[in-house]
Amino acid sequence: MELGWLAILGISVGLAMDAFAVSVAAGIALDAVTPRHVFRLGFHFGLFQFLMPILGWLAGSQLAAYISRYDHWVAFALLIYVGGKMLFEAMGEKKNGGGVDPTRGWSLLTLSVATSLDALAVGVSMAMLRVSVWLPSVVIGTVTATLSAVGVTFGGRIGTRWGRWAEVAGGLVLVAIGVKVLCTG
Repeated sequence: MELGWLAILGISVGLAMDAFAVSVAAGIALDAVTPRHVFRLGFHFGLFQFLMPILGWLAGSQLAAYISRYDHWVAFALLIYVGGKMLFEAMGEKKNGGGVDPTRGWSLLTLSVATSLDALAVGVSMAMLRVSVWLPSVVIGTVTATLSAVGVTFGGRIGTRWGRWAEVAGGLVLVAIGVKVLCTG
């Protein structure tokens, strides 16, 4: 079985929406968004969205029941953690450069995993349908990288205008995405 371009693009955009929303929130949390922030977030979100379907496809149907039973809990916990941390920092005293950069270190890794768990499940589904995973994975990763770069840039513009309130909104968005993942999982 082969997926058409429209199906691949639809899957890619659907999988990239959480990454886009998280990127906007990350842009809001940054004091000033630089090209380095845009690259790091776009690259990592795109890379994880590229790799997860491949890992899911390789795992195949043997892990399908295990993955589907727990993936929403893992994504929920990771998003609540990062969103809660953003809220905590937004409520605290602002120091120049004192906030955590969500495009670095553990925050970046946590967000990359949290936004790509659905792609892992898509890879498992592709294995069950005997669909090649390579082209869809490239498209998924590229679309996610692009939308994430746009999202962090947009979030940075919102953040510079609205400051602390935008950061609170960004944290609430991450928490809301986590709750949505838990309720729909």
